[in-house]
Formats: sequence, C-alpha cells, structure tokens
Amino acid sequence: MANMETRQLGRTDMRVSVLGFGGSEIGSGASRAEVEQLLGAALDAGLNVIDTAACYGRSEDLIGAVAHRRDAFYLFTKCGHAAGLPGADWDPAMMAHSIDRSLQRLRTDHLDLVQLHSCSEELLRRGEVIGVLQRAKAAGQTRYIGYSGDGAAALYAVRCGAFDTLQTSVSIADQEAVTLTIPEAAAAGMGVIAKRPIANAAWRSGRRPHDGYEHAYWDRLQVLAYPFLAGDVQGAVGTALRFTLGVPGVGTAIVGTANPARWPQNAALLEAGPLPEAEFQAIRARWQAAAPPDWVGQT
Repeated sequence: MANMETRQLGRTDMRVSVLGFGGSEIGSGASRAEVEQLLGAALDAGLNVIDTAACYGRSEDLIGAVAHRRDAFYLFTKCGHAAGLPGADWDPAMMAHSIDRSLQRLRTDHLDLVQLHSCSEELLRRGEVIGVLQRAKAAGQTRYIGYSGDGAAALYAVRCGAFDTLQTSVSIADQEAVTLTIPEAAAAGMGVIAKRPIANAAWRSGRRPHDGYEHAYWDRLQVLAYPFLAGDVQGAVGTALRFTLGVPGVGTAIVGTANPARWPQNAALLEAGPLPEAEFQAIRARWQAAAPPDWVGQT
C-alpha cells in the first residue's frame, strides 16, 4: 500500500502523504520496539510525515527508533513548552535549547519543520519566539518553520508572513479554520497541516469519552448529529477523514495511534477517493446551521 496519495505542501519542496503520523499518543507507555513496529507499518503503508513535539513525553526519543529510515520521511516537531528544560515556557534561550534537544532525541542532523506550539497572539506579535525559529532555520537546524494553533493567533501567524506552514484543527466537529485561516494560508502559499482531523473519533463508543480532551468534540457531535455517525465506525472515520482532506488547501492530516494495524486500515479508507461534493457540502451546511460562535478551534 505504498501508493498513498501525496500533495505539495504549500510553497515548500515537500510532497507529503495525505496521512501523517502524530506522535502524542506514543509519548507515554509505549516501548521502543512497539514504536519501531508502529512507525515501520506506517512507512510501509506509504506515509512519509512524522509529526511530534518536545512536550509529548518520550515521543521524540521513541521516534528515534526509525532514524535508520530518515530518508523515507519528513520530520516535524514543535517547541515552546519547557518540558523538563530549565527556563519558562516561551523563553527564547529555553526554546533554542529545546530545538537542540529535539535534534538529539530524534537522532538527526536536521528537521524538516519546526513549529511554534500554540503560543498566543501576544507572544507572536512581540517577535522573540519567531526569531528563535528563524535563527534555527538560518543555522540549518530546520528547513522550514511553522505555527501550530488556532483562532486569532493562527490568523496573525498567517498574516505576519514569517511562517512556511500552518498546523490547525479541522474536522467534522471543528470547522472554524475552514473559513478563518485556511483560505488565507493557502493563498499565501503556506502549507496547511490538519491536526485532530477525525475529531478524535469521539463518537466511536456511543458514550461520552472518559478523556476530557475529547469532550468538546463529543458534545458538538451530539448537536451536529451527522447521519453517517450512526453507521459502521470505520466507515464513519473514513467519511470524517475524507471530509478533512477535502478542505481546499489542506496538504496532510496528522493522525495519532498506538495500533500498527491502523495505518493500512486508514490508507484503505482513502482508496474510495475524495468525498463526493454533495456529501462534503452537506457536512459544511450542517455545521453552518448548528455551530454557535463559541465553537472555536480546539488546541
């Protein structure tokens, strides 16, 4: 299944698989052998994007398990949170140290993308945090720099012109970015990376999830009541994923899992091709009819 669709990621030279691996779920509890198997299965399925962050527990170190396949994938990480380093969150000296540590943990001499991790608009406007990434790029530590976040801060990140990419939440339960930021980002030539692209499949058990991280999506989906969520779970995941990838401008969707079998399954879901325009527009129309103004992008 190594023929997964790829797309140009904005103005970068990266042609990325439409599915990317998200490293948050492996940050606690996974073994190095398990992660090597998991990432090996993903790469064998045609995936070529691995996205992690300095604050995802042991994720960066564990992803180093596939350093021997470094030429087979684009490596993205994020910085901003101290995550065990001396210094406060967003302190420029700490952030520079964080990038150094990410390179060591990931066992690589360069990153393809370093992203600011959901910092505020106020911090972006002050410029120091952007400067850290710009210096890392000038030094060859990363080829591109990006912003990961939502709402007004993401809109400023798009408009300030400093970034090559935007990573933002977009899904059947999170559509603010479809009109707020993604069109401007795409028009500016920025690569757009979708995070939380299946809304954490918050509907899958038929009950409100135990994990509070998923509660906002569960609550929204009860109101949105998309008919396809009442059917087969995998089929619904496929529809949700194809919706996100159907948003104009989106280059890749980052999906996290600890199950090696999930990557071939997800790749197979996309073999159906783009979501029919009528289905895509029905999901958009339902959101536009039901979503109140406070349903903002979820970080």
